[in-house]
Amino acid sequence: MIGKTTYRRKLFIYFFVVFILFTAAIATFQYNREKEYKAQELESILGNYTDFVHSFIENNNIYSNNQFHKLDSFVNILPRSDIRITVIDYGGEVLYDSFYDRYWEMENHQDRPEVQGALFDEKGANIRLSESTDQDFYYYARLYDKYFVRAAVVYSMNVREFLQAESVFIYFIVLIFIITTGVLLYVSDKVGKSILKLKDFAIQAGKNEIIEKPVKFPENELGTIGNQIINIYNSLKKTNSELQNEKEKLIHHLQMVQEGIAIFSKDDEKILANNHFIQYLNLISDIPAITADHFLKVKEFKPVKDFIKTHTKETETSHLKNPPVKKLSIEKNKRFFEIQCIIFQDKSYEVSINDITRAEKRKILKQQMTSNIAHELRTPVSSIKGYLETILNNKNLSPDKQKNFLEKAAIQTERLSDLIHDISMLTKIEESASLFEIEEVNINSVVNDVKENLQASIEDTGATVESNINRNSTVNGNKALIYSIFQNLLENSLKYAGDKPTITLDQYLEDDNYIYFSFSDNGVGIEEEHQSRVFERFYRVDRGRARTNGGTGLGLAIVKNAVQFHKGNISVKTRKGGGAEFLFSLSKTLLANE
Repeated sequence: MIGKTTYRRKLFIYFFVVFILFTAAIATFQYNREKEYKAQELESILGNYTDFVHSFIENNNIYSNNQFHKLDSFVNILPRSDIRITVIDYGGEVLYDSFYDRYWEMENHQDRPEVQGALFDEKGANIRLSESTDQDFYYYARLYDKYFVRAAVVYSMNVREFLQAESVFIYFIVLIFIITTGVLLYVSDKVGKSILKLKDFAIQAGKNEIIEKPVKFPENELGTIGNQIINIYNSLKKTNSELQNEKEKLIHHLQMVQEGIAIFSKDDEKILANNHFIQYLNLISDIPAITADHFLKVKEFKPVKDFIKTHTKETETSHLKNPPVKKLSIEKNKRFFEIQCIIFQDKSYEVSINDITRAEKRKILKQQMTSNIAHELRTPVSSIKGYLETILNNKNLSPDKQKNFLEKAAIQTERLSDLIHDISMLTKIEESASLFEIEEVNINSVVNDVKENLQASIEDTGATVESNINRNSTVNGNKALIYSIFQNLLENSLKYAGDKPTITLDQYLEDDNYIYFSFSDNGVGIEEEHQSRVFERFYRVDRGRARTNGGTGLGLAIVKNAVQFHKGNISVKTRKGGGAEFLFSLSKTLLANE
């Protein structure tokens, strides 16, 4: 009972304080407003006196003739004896004063507040002690063309009372205050009862109890709201129980699958996660992970973290049928993982980790790769070594022969450099794709750069290169990789198509997501039995001819990997009429770190 009374008292005090502040503000405003009105009324009366004086001066040419003593006759007929009239010239000299007979001896009045006010605003007023008469006056001055006319009234008790605001409205406000206080007591009591009922319900709800006994609320709006809240609470509790059962089923299912799955709220709080997620997280992270949300601290997951941060801060909700998806491949400790993140409509998100490591197969592939690289490096290195040893061991070689051997060694060095560059490019595409910078790339501009760079080779082979690329065709991608696609295809045709080939590059289709290209020549072509393997590393249709022409055997492998980096596909076929034709596509909307 004490608690209930205390609450109602608090509610009443809140209302009471607000009403007091509001009433005080209104009373203060009204009081000042009425005082200002009385002051304006007094100034209006004094202003009339100044106008009368000014008219009297003008009508009797007093200023022109300097006969201000004539104002005595005007002052004598004034209805009030406490009105003081003073005339001051523009320089502040007193020309006349009705309260001081020897006014010409008065000090300069230019710095008087009311005169200064009239000087800047045509009229001014001030309450102060007169140094000449040793009396308090309410001064009012007005500026005319050449002089100031000041009317003042002795600041007596009557004037003070006149300027005081009426107190009737204060009694009225007090009456309203008393009535409102009674109303506040009644309202706070009614509202307090309803809120106390809601408090009792909240305590039961906090203990997760079913509200079986009906709560009797007062018959008012708050009572209606309270009843609805209780009905909604019971309904939600029942639904929550059903959802909890479904959640348990889902958790059992997630523990059975081999994929690591975790679901998080938009605030990065774990909703659920299976054991595989923690297991894979520990394999990837350098720091042991105990909880699923540790993945946000793992540097390898930074692209996923950036993706989540970007999409969970967007104001526009994601479409349920097309949620944002981020895929990422991570290689750690000789194991490979595929990461996928999906952002749901309510900004919660799911992160899945799939172990895609195939240790034995990868071991074989690495062995083959190492063997191929060693084999390809052996030829130029052996050639360079042989040429240099010949020069060093035969000191009598003529300068021409020495130059010939050095030129051949330089050619092999260039081939070795190209081979190392191509291997590095392939490795970077496959294992460090996220390091490539993504920007807007104009395809036509890249093709023109490639043609210009290979112009010497084009002229040596007598080739004709035709480009039919739309000048405005652009994609979001890596410029260096797109450059390597067209450069390797063009170099391939110049080396292997034969004499004076015609090489054609067409943009034959474009949709919302991709641009499609055709690269063809009318040369010797590629036999069908080799077409399925030309994109393999170090695969050569004619090994002897390829080595003669200086190829590394990695050009088309780079082309395929660069196209796949841009979410496209590439294939080769025999061109109608002879020659080879490469068909490939490039995504227009590749995102950074995608």
